[in-house]
Amino acid sequence: MSPGKAIHLIFGSSELKRGTGGRKGGKRSLTSPIRPHSIPGVSRELKETPLREVHLELGAKLVGFAGWEMPIRYGSILEEHQSVRQGTGIFDISHMGHLHVEGPGSSEWLNRMLTNNVEKLSDGEAQYTFLLNEEGGVIDDLILYRLEESSFLLVVNAARVAEAFAWMRANKTEEEIDLTDQSAEMAGMAVQGPLVAEVYSRIMGGRTLPRRNEVDSFEIEGHRLTVCRTGYTGEDGFELFCRAGAGSYWFRRALEDGARACGLGARDTLRLEMCYPLNGSDLSSERTPLESGLGFFVDLEKEDFVGREVLLAQKSEGLSEVLTPLICLESGPPIRPGCKVFAPDGQELGRLTSGTLSPSVGVGIGMAYLPCDIAQVGTAVSVEVRGRMIPAEVSKKPFYKKA
Repeated sequence: MSPGKAIHLIFGSSELKRGTGGRKGGKRSLTSPIRPHSIPGVSRELKETPLREVHLELGAKLVGFAGWEMPIRYGSILEEHQSVRQGTGIFDISHMGHLHVEGPGSSEWLNRMLTNNVEKLSDGEAQYTFLLNEEGGVIDDLILYRLEESSFLLVVNAARVAEAFAWMRANKTEEEIDLTDQSAEMAGMAVQGPLVAEVYSRIMGGRTLPRRNEVDSFEIEGHRLTVCRTGYTGEDGFELFCRAGAGSYWFRRALEDGARACGLGARDTLRLEMCYPLNGSDLSSERTPLESGLGFFVDLEKEDFVGREVLLAQKSEGLSEVLTPLICLESGPPIRPGCKVFAPDGQELGRLTSGTLSPSVGVGIGMAYLPCDIAQVGTAVSVEVRGRMIPAEVSKKPFYKKA
Protein backbone atom coordinates (compact mmCIF):
# COMPACT_ATOMS: atom_id res chain seq x y z
CA MET A 1 0.00 0.00 0.00
CA SER A 2 2.54 1.81 -0.08
CA PRO A 3 2.86 3.78 1.01
CA GLY A 4 1.06 5.20 0.27
CA LYS A 5 -1.39 2.98 2.29
CA ALA A 6 -1.91 -0.21 4.23
CA ILE A 7 -4.67 -1.21 6.54
CA HIS A 8 -4.27 -1.18 10.31
CA LEU A 9 -2.88 -4.64 10.94
CA ILE A 10 -4.83 -4.45 14.26
CA PHE A 11 -2.64 -5.07 12.17
CA GLY A 12 9.63 14.76 22.74
CA SER A 13 12.74 15.54 21.24
CA SER A 14 13.33 16.92 17.74
CA GLU A 15 16.77 15.31 17.49
CA LEU A 16 18.65 12.11 18.23
CA LYS A 17 22.13 12.40 19.62
CA ARG A 18 23.66 9.62 17.53
CA GLY A 19 23.01 7.35 14.61
CA THR A 20 21.63 9.79 12.05
CA GLY A 21 22.89 11.65 9.04
CA GLY A 22 23.37 15.39 8.77
CA ARG A 23 24.09 17.81 11.61
CA LYS A 24 22.06 20.36 13.48
CA GLY A 25 23.23 22.24 16.54
CA GLY A 26 26.21 19.92 16.94
CA LYS A 27 24.04 16.80 16.96
CA ARG A 28 23.09 14.48 14.14
CA SER A 29 19.55 15.13 12.99
CA LEU A 30 17.20 12.70 11.31
CA THR A 31 17.29 13.04 7.54
CA SER A 32 14.55 11.89 5.24
CA PRO A 33 14.64 8.26 4.07
CA ILE A 34 12.45 9.20 1.08
CA ARG A 35 14.35 10.01 -2.08
CA PRO A 36 12.82 12.13 -4.87
CA HIS A 37 11.24 9.97 -7.56
CA SER A 38 12.00 6.92 -5.43
CA ILE A 39 9.59 4.71 -7.36
CA PRO A 40 10.87 3.88 -10.85
CA GLY A 41 8.88 4.33 -14.01
CA VAL A 42 6.98 7.49 -13.09
CA SER A 43 6.94 10.75 -15.03
CA ARG A 44 9.22 13.61 -13.96
CA GLU A 45 6.36 16.02 -14.59
CA LEU A 46 4.93 16.30 -11.12
CA LYS A 47 1.24 16.43 -10.32
CA GLU A 48 -0.08 18.66 -7.54
CA THR A 49 -2.52 17.51 -4.88
CA PRO A 50 -5.63 19.59 -4.02
CA LEU A 51 -3.92 20.45 -0.71
CA ARG A 52 -0.82 22.09 -2.20
CA GLU A 53 -1.74 25.62 -1.10
CA VAL A 54 -2.16 24.45 2.49
CA HIS A 55 1.28 22.83 2.38
CA LEU A 56 2.83 26.07 1.13
CA GLU A 57 1.09 28.07 3.86
CA LEU A 58 2.53 25.69 6.45
CA GLY A 59 6.06 26.01 5.04
CA ALA A 60 6.31 22.40 3.85
CA LYS A 61 9.39 21.16 2.03
CA LEU A 62 8.01 19.64 -1.19
CA VAL A 63 9.68 16.84 -3.14
CA GLY A 64 8.84 14.59 -6.04
CA PHE A 65 7.38 11.23 -5.02
CA ALA A 66 5.71 8.69 -7.30
CA GLY A 67 5.01 11.39 -9.87
CA TRP A 68 3.56 13.86 -7.35
CA GLU A 69 4.84 16.95 -5.57
CA MET A 70 4.43 15.98 -1.94
CA PRO A 71 5.41 17.38 1.49
CA ILE A 72 8.40 15.50 2.88
CA ARG A 73 8.25 17.49 6.14
CA TYR A 74 6.94 20.73 7.61
CA GLY A 75 9.60 21.07 10.30
CA SER A 76 11.33 18.23 12.14
CA ILE A 77 10.66 14.69 10.90
CA LEU A 78 11.36 13.46 14.42
CA GLU A 79 8.77 15.77 15.96
CA GLU A 80 6.20 14.81 13.32
CA HIS A 81 6.91 11.12 14.00
CA GLN A 82 6.45 11.60 17.75
CA SER A 83 3.26 13.60 17.20
CA VAL A 84 1.72 10.49 15.63
CA ARG A 85 3.07 8.14 18.29
CA GLN A 86 1.95 10.37 21.17
CA GLY A 87 -0.83 12.64 19.88
CA THR A 88 -2.36 13.09 16.41
CA GLY A 89 -0.83 13.77 13.02
CA ILE A 90 -2.39 14.35 9.60
CA PHE A 91 -0.97 13.36 6.21
CA ASP A 92 -1.99 14.34 2.69
CA ILE A 93 -2.83 11.11 0.83
CA SER A 94 -4.54 12.75 -2.14
CA HIS A 95 -1.95 11.15 -4.42
CA MET A 96 -3.48 7.73 -3.78
CA GLY A 97 -5.66 6.28 -6.53
CA HIS A 98 -9.43 5.83 -6.25
CA LEU A 99 -10.87 3.04 -8.40
CA HIS A 100 -14.58 2.33 -8.18
CA VAL A 101 -16.24 -0.96 -9.13
CA GLU A 102 -20.02 -1.22 -9.32
CA GLY A 103 -22.68 -3.43 -10.79
CA PRO A 104 -24.07 -6.98 -10.60
CA GLY A 105 -21.31 -9.55 -10.23
CA SER A 106 -18.78 -7.03 -8.87
CA SER A 107 -18.06 -9.09 -5.78
CA GLU A 108 -17.44 -12.30 -7.73
CA TRP A 109 -15.19 -10.54 -10.25
CA LEU A 110 -13.11 -8.80 -7.58
CA ASN A 111 -12.73 -12.11 -5.78
CA ARG A 112 -11.04 -13.47 -8.93
CA MET A 113 -8.82 -10.41 -9.26
CA LEU A 114 -7.68 -10.03 -5.63
CA THR A 115 -6.02 -12.38 -3.14
CA ASN A 116 -8.12 -11.80 -0.03
CA ASN A 117 -11.69 -13.11 0.20
CA VAL A 118 -14.09 -10.37 -0.87
CA GLU A 119 -17.09 -12.47 0.16
CA LYS A 120 -16.07 -12.06 3.82
CA LEU A 121 -16.74 -8.32 3.65
CA SER A 122 -20.07 -6.99 4.80
CA ASP A 123 -21.29 -3.59 3.60
CA GLY A 124 -19.17 -0.87 5.22
CA GLU A 125 -16.10 -3.06 5.83
CA ALA A 126 -12.56 -2.97 4.45
CA GLN A 127 -9.68 -5.40 3.93
CA TYR A 128 -6.04 -5.29 2.90
CA THR A 129 -5.39 -7.31 -0.26
CA PHE A 130 -3.20 -7.76 -3.34
CA LEU A 131 -3.63 -7.37 -7.08
CA LEU A 132 -1.26 -9.88 -8.70
CA ASN A 133 0.06 -10.63 -12.18
CA GLU A 134 -0.10 -14.13 -13.68
CA GLU A 135 3.29 -14.97 -12.13
CA GLY A 136 2.03 -14.14 -8.65
CA GLY A 137 4.03 -10.90 -8.46
CA VAL A 138 2.52 -7.86 -6.75
CA ILE A 139 1.08 -5.21 -9.06
CA ASP A 140 -0.29 -3.40 -6.04
CA ASP A 141 -1.16 -3.83 -2.40
CA LEU A 142 -4.35 -1.96 -1.70
CA ILE A 143 -7.33 -1.53 0.57
CA LEU A 144 -10.70 -2.69 -0.70
CA TYR A 145 -13.78 -1.01 0.80
CA ARG A 146 -17.20 -2.55 0.34
CA LEU A 147 -19.45 0.51 0.35
CA GLU A 148 -22.62 -1.38 -0.56
CA GLU A 149 -23.46 -4.89 -1.75
CA SER A 150 -22.35 -4.20 -5.34
CA SER A 151 -20.30 -1.02 -4.85
CA PHE A 152 -16.58 -1.05 -4.03
CA LEU A 153 -13.76 1.45 -3.58
CA LEU A 154 -10.15 0.40 -4.17
CA VAL A 155 -7.53 2.78 -2.78
CA VAL A 156 -4.33 2.01 -4.66
CA ASN A 157 -0.76 3.28 -4.53
CA ALA A 158 -0.02 6.47 -6.44
CA ALA A 159 2.64 4.97 -8.71
CA ARG A 160 0.44 1.99 -9.56
CA VAL A 161 -2.86 3.66 -10.47
CA ALA A 162 -2.48 3.46 -14.26
CA GLU A 163 -1.05 -0.06 -14.18
CA ALA A 164 -3.69 -1.38 -11.77
CA PHE A 165 -6.53 0.21 -13.73
CA ALA A 166 -5.24 -1.10 -17.07
CA TRP A 167 -4.74 -4.62 -15.68
CA MET A 168 -8.22 -4.74 -14.19
CA ARG A 169 -9.83 -3.32 -17.32
CA ALA A 170 -8.01 -5.89 -19.48
CA ASN A 171 -9.35 -8.67 -17.26
CA LYS A 172 -12.94 -7.38 -17.07
CA THR A 173 -15.18 -9.44 -19.34
CA GLU A 174 -18.51 -8.72 -17.62
CA GLU A 175 -20.24 -5.84 -19.42
CA GLU A 176 -22.53 -5.06 -16.49
CA ILE A 177 -19.56 -4.27 -14.19
CA ASP A 178 -18.54 -0.60 -14.20
CA LEU A 179 -14.85 0.13 -13.48
CA THR A 180 -13.91 3.83 -13.18
CA ASP A 181 -10.84 5.78 -12.14
CA GLN A 182 -11.99 8.74 -9.99
CA SER A 183 -8.54 9.61 -8.65
CA ALA A 184 -8.40 13.12 -10.14
CA GLU A 185 -11.71 14.07 -8.53
CA MET A 186 -10.78 13.21 -4.95
CA ALA A 187 -8.76 14.51 -2.01
CA GLY A 188 -7.64 12.33 0.87
CA MET A 189 -6.02 12.68 4.26
CA ALA A 190 -4.91 10.24 6.94
CA VAL A 191 -5.34 11.32 10.57
CA GLN A 192 -3.33 9.06 12.87
CA GLY A 193 -2.41 8.78 16.54
CA PRO A 194 -3.64 7.65 19.96
CA LEU A 195 -5.77 10.80 20.43
CA VAL A 196 -7.48 10.51 17.07
CA ALA A 197 -10.95 9.67 18.41
CA GLU A 198 -11.06 12.93 20.38
CA VAL A 199 -9.85 14.95 17.40
CA TYR A 200 -12.43 13.30 15.13
CA SER A 201 -15.24 14.10 17.55
CA ARG A 202 -14.23 17.77 17.59
CA ILE A 203 -13.96 17.92 13.79
CA MET A 204 -17.32 16.24 13.23
CA GLY A 205 -19.33 17.89 15.98
CA GLY A 206 -19.54 14.90 18.31
CA ARG A 207 -19.77 12.15 15.70
CA THR A 208 -17.97 8.92 16.65
CA LEU A 209 -15.51 7.02 14.48
CA PRO A 210 -16.52 3.80 12.76
CA ARG A 211 -14.96 0.65 14.18
CA ARG A 212 -11.57 -0.47 12.93
CA ASN A 213 -11.53 -1.49 9.28
CA GLU A 214 -15.05 -0.16 8.81
CA VAL A 215 -16.37 2.64 6.59
CA ASP A 216 -18.83 5.47 7.21
CA SER A 217 -20.18 7.64 4.36
CA PHE A 218 -22.24 10.71 5.22
CA GLU A 219 -22.94 14.35 4.42
CA ILE A 220 -21.88 17.17 6.71
CA GLU A 221 -21.71 20.93 6.13
CA GLY A 222 -22.67 20.35 2.51
CA HIS A 223 -19.85 17.90 1.82
CA ARG A 224 -20.01 14.18 1.13
CA LEU A 225 -17.34 12.37 3.16
CA THR A 226 -16.14 8.79 3.28
CA VAL A 227 -14.32 7.96 6.52
CA CYS A 228 -12.43 4.69 6.91
CA ARG A 229 -10.80 3.59 10.17
CA THR A 230 -7.63 2.44 8.46
CA GLY A 231 -4.04 3.68 8.30
CA TYR A 232 -0.33 3.06 7.71
CA THR A 233 1.37 3.96 10.98
CA GLY A 234 0.49 1.30 13.54
CA GLU A 235 -1.54 3.83 15.53
CA ASP A 236 -5.28 4.26 15.71
CA GLY A 237 -6.57 6.52 12.96
CA PHE A 238 -8.83 7.17 10.03
CA GLU A 239 -8.59 8.10 6.38
CA LEU A 240 -11.00 10.72 5.05
CA PHE A 241 -11.88 11.05 1.36
CA CYS A 242 -13.87 13.91 -0.17
CA ARG A 243 -14.21 15.84 -3.40
CA ALA A 244 -10.99 17.60 -4.38
CA GLY A 245 -12.44 21.07 -3.82
CA ALA A 246 -13.31 20.30 -0.19
CA GLY A 247 -9.94 18.84 0.76
CA SER A 248 -8.28 22.01 2.05
CA TYR A 249 -11.27 22.81 4.25
CA TRP A 250 -11.19 19.46 6.07
CA PHE A 251 -7.39 19.42 6.33
CA ARG A 252 -7.49 22.83 8.03
CA ARG A 253 -10.31 21.69 10.29
CA ALA A 254 -8.18 18.80 11.50
CA LEU A 255 -5.28 21.17 12.21
CA GLU A 256 -7.57 23.52 14.16
CA ASP A 257 -8.91 20.62 16.21
CA GLY A 258 -5.56 19.22 17.34
CA ALA A 259 -3.81 17.37 14.52
CA ARG A 260 -0.26 18.24 13.42
CA ALA A 261 0.68 18.29 9.73
CA CYS A 262 3.15 15.49 8.92
CA GLY A 263 5.06 14.63 5.76
CA LEU A 264 6.32 11.59 3.89
CA GLY A 265 9.48 11.42 6.00
CA ALA A 266 7.56 10.65 9.18
CA ARG A 267 5.15 8.42 7.27
CA ASP A 268 8.07 6.25 6.17
CA THR A 269 9.68 5.95 9.60
CA LEU A 270 6.31 5.17 11.19
CA ARG A 271 5.37 2.45 8.70
CA LEU A 272 8.83 0.85 8.78
CA GLU A 273 8.79 0.60 12.58
CA MET A 274 5.69 -1.57 12.08
CA CYS A 275 7.28 -3.56 9.22
CA TYR A 276 4.59 -2.35 6.82
CA PRO A 277 5.79 -2.77 3.22
CA LEU A 278 6.28 -0.01 0.66
CA ASN A 279 5.21 -0.84 -2.88
CA GLY A 280 8.05 -0.32 -5.35
CA SER A 281 10.61 -1.06 -2.64
CA ASP A 282 9.56 -4.01 -0.46
CA LEU A 283 6.88 -5.19 -2.89
CA SER A 284 7.31 -5.63 -6.63
CA SER A 285 6.07 -7.55 -9.65
CA GLU A 286 8.97 -9.99 -9.14
CA ARG A 287 8.00 -10.91 -5.58
CA THR A 288 4.90 -12.70 -4.31
CA PRO A 289 2.95 -11.96 -1.11
CA LEU A 290 4.26 -15.23 0.36
CA GLU A 291 7.86 -14.13 -0.14
CA SER A 292 6.91 -10.80 1.44
CA GLY A 293 5.62 -12.54 4.56
CA LEU A 294 2.04 -11.41 3.91
CA GLY A 295 0.35 -14.73 3.25
CA PHE A 296 -2.27 -13.88 5.86
CA PHE A 297 -3.90 -11.67 3.24
CA VAL A 298 -4.01 -14.42 0.62
CA ASP A 299 -6.92 -16.88 0.69
CA LEU A 300 -5.61 -19.95 -1.09
CA GLU A 301 -8.85 -21.74 -0.24
CA LYS A 302 -10.68 -19.65 -2.85
CA GLU A 303 -11.35 -21.61 -6.03
CA ASP A 304 -9.58 -19.18 -8.32
CA PHE A 305 -7.77 -15.83 -8.48
CA VAL A 306 -5.00 -14.43 -10.64
CA GLY A 307 -1.64 -15.86 -9.54
CA ARG A 308 -3.11 -18.60 -7.34
CA GLU A 309 -1.37 -21.53 -9.04
CA VAL A 310 2.04 -19.92 -8.59
CA LEU A 311 1.38 -19.29 -4.90
CA LEU A 312 0.15 -22.84 -4.39
CA ALA A 313 3.37 -24.15 -5.94
CA GLN A 314 5.45 -21.88 -3.69
CA LYS A 315 3.62 -23.09 -0.62
CA SER A 316 4.11 -26.71 -1.65
CA GLU A 317 7.74 -26.46 -2.69
CA GLY A 318 8.86 -23.95 -0.10
CA LEU A 319 10.37 -20.50 -0.45
CA SER A 320 14.02 -19.70 -1.07
CA GLU A 321 13.89 -16.11 0.25
CA VAL A 322 11.60 -14.04 2.47
CA LEU A 323 11.34 -10.36 3.38
CA THR A 324 13.25 -10.15 6.66
CA PRO A 325 13.33 -7.42 9.34
CA LEU A 326 16.83 -6.37 10.45
CA ILE A 327 17.85 -4.20 13.40
CA CYS A 328 21.27 -2.64 13.90
CA LEU A 329 23.07 -3.45 17.13
CA GLU A 330 25.01 -0.18 17.32
CA SER A 331 24.78 3.35 16.00
CA GLY A 332 26.44 4.41 12.79
CA PRO A 333 25.76 6.04 9.44
CA PRO A 334 22.07 5.86 8.47
CA ILE A 335 21.13 2.68 6.65
CA ARG A 336 19.21 3.14 3.42
CA PRO A 337 17.57 1.04 0.68
CA GLY A 338 20.25 -0.60 -1.44
CA CYS A 339 22.73 -1.21 1.40
CA LYS A 340 24.27 -4.69 1.15
CA VAL A 341 23.63 -7.31 3.84
CA PHE A 342 26.40 -9.81 4.67
CA ALA A 343 26.69 -13.04 6.66
CA PRO A 344 29.41 -13.28 9.35
CA ASP A 345 31.62 -15.18 6.88
CA GLY A 346 31.49 -12.27 4.42
CA GLN A 347 28.98 -13.79 2.01
CA GLU A 348 26.66 -11.20 0.46
CA LEU A 349 23.07 -12.19 1.29
CA GLY A 350 21.00 -9.42 -0.29
CA ARG A 351 20.26 -5.70 -0.21
CA LEU A 352 17.97 -3.60 1.95
CA THR A 353 14.64 -2.82 0.32
CA SER A 354 13.84 -0.34 3.13
CA GLY A 355 16.05 1.25 5.77
CA THR A 356 16.05 4.20 8.16
CA LEU A 357 16.87 5.32 11.67
CA SER A 358 13.98 4.45 13.98
CA PRO A 359 12.99 7.45 16.13
CA SER A 360 11.28 5.12 18.61
CA VAL A 361 13.99 2.44 18.87
CA GLY A 362 16.99 4.74 18.34
CA VAL A 363 18.97 2.56 15.92
CA GLY A 364 18.86 1.61 12.27
CA ILE A 365 16.08 -0.69 11.08
CA GLY A 366 15.41 -2.17 7.66
CA MET A 367 14.08 -5.03 5.60
CA ALA A 368 15.71 -7.24 2.98
CA TYR A 369 14.94 -10.41 1.05
CA LEU A 370 17.22 -13.03 2.61
CA PRO A 371 17.56 -16.83 2.36
CA CYS A 372 15.06 -18.61 4.57
CA ASP A 373 17.77 -20.32 6.63
CA ILE A 374 19.18 -16.89 7.49
CA ALA A 375 15.79 -15.29 8.20
CA GLN A 376 15.56 -16.62 11.75
CA VAL A 377 15.15 -14.25 14.70
CA GLY A 378 18.53 -13.53 16.28
CA THR A 379 20.66 -14.51 13.28
CA ALA A 380 23.70 -12.25 13.08
CA VAL A 381 24.35 -10.24 9.90
CA SER A 382 26.08 -6.98 8.94
CA VAL A 383 24.85 -4.04 6.89
CA GLU A 384 27.42 -2.20 4.79
CA VAL A 385 27.12 1.59 4.87
CA ARG A 386 29.75 3.73 3.13
CA GLY A 387 32.31 0.95 3.45
CA ARG A 388 31.60 0.37 7.15
CA MET A 389 30.06 -2.85 8.46
CA ILE A 390 27.28 -2.21 10.98
CA PRO A 391 26.48 -5.26 13.16
CA ALA A 392 22.82 -6.25 12.94
CA GLU A 393 20.52 -9.18 13.52
CA VAL A 394 17.21 -10.57 12.32
CA SER A 395 14.42 -9.05 14.42
CA LYS A 396 10.89 -9.95 15.38
CA LYS A 397 8.04 -8.00 13.80
CA PRO A 398 7.25 -5.23 14.46
CA PHE A 399 10.32 -3.24 15.48
CA TYR A 400 8.18 -0.96 17.66
CA LYS A 401 5.59 -1.96 20.23
CA LYS A 402 3.77 0.30 22.66
CA ALA A 403 4.90 -0.02 26.27
